Amino acid sequence: MENRIEQKMQALTERGEKAFITYMTAGLPDMEGCKALVKAQENAGIDVLELGIPFSDPVADGPIIQNASYKAIQLGVNLEKVFALMKEIRAEGVEMPIIFMMYYNTALHMGLDKFVEECIGSGVDGLIIPDLPLEEQDDLKEALAREGAPVLIQLVSPVSAGRIPQILEGARGFAYCVSGMGVTGRSGSFHREILRYLTEVKKVSKIPVMMGFGIEQAKDVAPMKEVIDGAIVGSYFIRLLEANGYKAQAAQEYCRTFKKELNGLK
Repeated sequence: MENRIEQKMQALTERGEKAFITYMTAGLPDMEGCKALVKAQENAGIDVLELGIPFSDPVADGPIIQNASYKAIQLGVNLEKVFALMKEIRAEGVEMPIIFMMYYNTALHMGLDKFVEECIGSGVDGLIIPDLPLEEQDDLKEALAREGAPVLIQLVSPVSAGRIPQILEGARGFAYCVSGMGVTGRSGSFHREILRYLTEVKKVSKIPVMMGFGIEQAKDVAPMKEVIDGAIVGSYFIRLLEANGYKAQAAQEYCRTFKKELNGLK
């Protein structure tokens, strides 16, 4: 059974559109505010939402997302509360695909079977688990073999080079391309390196390829627009939310503009 992410990617491909994916930390500024932000982004036309599950040691995240995670923990946000939030937003008519970006220990602590059951019951469509390497995914994949379970999104990075075909073998949803190269300067050589890496991924990927590193505005992905199928904005979006007091209108305006510009790149 195709899940919501795959249906959305299929629809975008048929329309010749690129996907726009945002990341936000669950539970900020509070549960009601978070819900309003989710709805605002859906109204603005984003294609997929990544919801970050706060974790005490988010090793794969930069300082902005780490700080947001810490704030959410201070507010008492945990996995159980995020599942409750998901049930509410689904009951209130939010249909867009939602992915949990999280760390493996959070799922393990709940127990993998119970975790997957909760994902199915609350309408979680995908999982991104940056600290779970390919070689250690078997237990989770077994738990995810159930009808209606979320898909596990695979991450690839420039250091994955020789392993990219292996990582993307049987992968679902989309390939999430992260960069270990930093984003300062944006020199011509930086763009050449990134382009080479993204082209390698695109060559072997049977699913859409998303780029997620250091993106702020749609024009940032213009040099890669022929290779990628969409863009992911995380840290910059969190900064924008913080600067605007987590107002839903600010989120909506940014997302609407980005989506429009992304699909109008020359």
